[in-house]
Amino acid sequence: IRMISEKSCDTEDWSNNAENSLVFILCFQLPESLLQERDKRAKWHGIPVLLQELYESSHLNSDYTRTHIVLKELSSLLSMEAMSFVTEDRKTAQESTFPNTYTFDLFGGVDLLVELLMRPSLTTLQKPKMNDDLVKDCLSVLYNCCICTEGVTKSLASRDDFVLFLFTFMTNKKTFLQTATLIEDILGVKKEMIQLEWIPNLSGLVQSFDQQQLANFCRILSVTISEPDVGNDDKHTLLAKNAQQKRNTSPSRAEVNQVTLLNIPGFIERLCKLATRKVSEATGTSNFLQELEEWYTWLDNTLVLDALMQIATDEAEHSSTESSDESTLATIPLRHRLPQSMKIVHEIMYKVEVLYVLCVLLMGRQRNQVHKMLAEFRLIPGLNNLFEKLIWRKYTTSNHVVHGQNENCDCSPEISFKIQFLRLLQSFSDHHENKYLLLNAQELNELSAISLKANIPEVEALVNTDRYLCDGKKGLLTRLLTVMKREPPDSSFRFWQARAVESFLRGATSYADQMFLLKRGLLEHILFCIIDSGCKSRDVLQSYFDLLGELMKFNIDAFKRFNKYVNTEEKFQVFLTQINSSLVDSNMLVRCIVLSLDRFESQTEDVKVVEVLSECCLLSYMARVENRLSFLFRLVNIINVQTLTQENVSCLNTSLVVLMLARRRGKLPFYLNALREKEYAEKYPGCLLNNFHNLLRFWQHHYLNKDKDSTCLENSSCIPFSFWKETVSVLLGEDRTCPCAIISYIDEPYMELDRDLLGD
Repeated sequence: IRMISEKSCDTEDWSNNAENSLVFILCFQLPESLLQERDKRAKWHGIPVLLQELYESSHLNSDYTRTHIVLKELSSLLSMEAMSFVTEDRKTAQESTFPNTYTFDLFGGVDLLVELLMRPSLTTLQKPKMNDDLVKDCLSVLYNCCICTEGVTKSLASRDDFVLFLFTFMTNKKTFLQTATLIEDILGVKKEMIQLEWIPNLSGLVQSFDQQQLANFCRILSVTISEPDVGNDDKHTLLAKNAQQKRNTSPSRAEVNQVTLLNIPGFIERLCKLATRKVSEATGTSNFLQELEEWYTWLDNTLVLDALMQIATDEAEHSSTESSDESTLATIPLRHRLPQSMKIVHEIMYKVEVLYVLCVLLMGRQRNQVHKMLAEFRLIPGLNNLFEKLIWRKYTTSNHVVHGQNENCDCSPEISFKIQFLRLLQSFSDHHENKYLLLNAQELNELSAISLKANIPEVEALVNTDRYLCDGKKGLLTRLLTVMKREPPDSSFRFWQARAVESFLRGATSYADQMFLLKRGLLEHILFCIIDSGCKSRDVLQSYFDLLGELMKFNIDAFKRFNKYVNTEEKFQVFLTQINSSLVDSNMLVRCIVLSLDRFESQTEDVKVVEVLSECCLLSYMARVENRLSFLFRLVNIINVQTLTQENVSCLNTSLVVLMLARRRGKLPFYLNALREKEYAEKYPGCLLNNFHNLLRFWQHHYLNKDKDSTCLENSSCIPFSFWKETVSVLLGEDRTCPCAIISYIDEPYMELDRDLLGD
């Protein structure tokens, strides 16, 4: 008892299994008088005595009547602490902050409830069976302990037998919500991801869910199919990722879980129906929407909303049997009345979970299989029909930071929904022919007409897509462009909107796709945001630079439009300043200009091209070799092998594009010598070229890996990948007499090539 008293004052997390087991055995054997005497000094609020009574009343032959009464008394002591945690900005729980919860765990309460719940799996002698209400209360108490004391969650997460057993309670609709809430919390801290195939009869379980349960189950699935966030910037480097891939050659658990889900009959079809089902519009005043935001500050998650929905449903059924008189309804407590707008948010929060799961599956190894099913089950036409009625039914201010794919978001439901919707569109369109499903039949015909007028072949993907196209007067892409133009300059929605539209253009450059967007004023809108809107967000500017690059690449009409908008030297200087302020953000646009200039200079027989070449300030600027060299110096200088990530590796590829085009024209030695002269001028000879040599050696290891898809580099540049490889090999040549080898431009005293760097 002295040990327990000391532990109750200790701030350290007490989750040692051996100590817990000891207390579990001993505390239920202690004399009640001793516990009561000590209780007054330690301020245990009678919890140890109640736990003793809970233990004694829950023997195998008990009818659990007394057990349930005691548990409810314990629950009342714990629930207020759990509620304070939910409402007080979800602060990190400490045992000193939640003494009742800590005492409950300290005296073996958590272990006792786990044993009670798992008893059916451990013995066949249990009579009678625990009723649903008792199971619900056991699960609720465990959840309250988890959210207040992180040690409890980690302890439960370490027990695979208990975690898997919890899924059996999901077959019962009465215990589903409490079970789902607890499982979600446990899986969030579990060190090793659970494998879905371990869950007994997973396929039957999922098929037994109604649509509401399936939507909530997606919250659990999101943890099991997403690659864990390593949480360390060093591990995000390409060098570290490549090393990790060499060590782990087999599929990850997240990838295995994705395959497991796709093998469940009807799973994707049901998710598509959930994502696209309609809800009634709110008929109330805007005060309801304000009320929603206030409610959301204390609503913990979708499962709490489910409980509110159940209350409202029960109340409606009760009212219908009693009276429909308005004065009677007015006497119903506010907490029992659920406005229509809350039902809309309830549906929105469901859709956030469903869209997230679909988005992750779209980015997985089974992408083509998922694409085929999403087209067949008409996901995109369904979302198009919801766009103005639900997805973008009102304009929501969003000044939040741009969240990464796996980050938890504390945004309001509507903001989360919009961002997840845009993420889905980005994943759906990226490098896939199904992107044309974002159009309606009229818009598809417009693309064909553009190709015909330009006397270029029609895109093959346009054929046989009619039955899966969007309905109505506008397709989803056109609707997206409309709302994109109305967003405030620094809205984080702009980032995701630009990414979604850019993904439609990515891949092999399509003149028809570009003209479709140019005719809708997209280029002018982008230039306004970059030059005239005063936008300061680097994330938004980067997304607009990337989009502008894809929109203008090889398109002489786009450069003509650019020159028409940027019609003063002042505007052009603002544009250049934005580009130069962060080359990591703008280098894709620089690559587009360099590639386009190279192509246009080979089309001098075309009068229109010659005219634009002579008039366009942007092309004239890039045509000056000193400007191209300036970009090259900086691109090579801002990265090194140790800091290369998926975000900045494009700088290396852009510098390679500049040198490949120079090599085509026989000017590679000139560029390499210019790099050498720059080193000496800056008084650090060998530094720039040594760094570039190491970068190219990494490039070979990275892109010549058999698992790497090189088609992206080839499609985006229209330069065969064989020429990429050949150019890198020439640059890395070891013959010091070769004028195209980097080594020829590094004087012997400054040779510092780190040949062991990639092998470490």
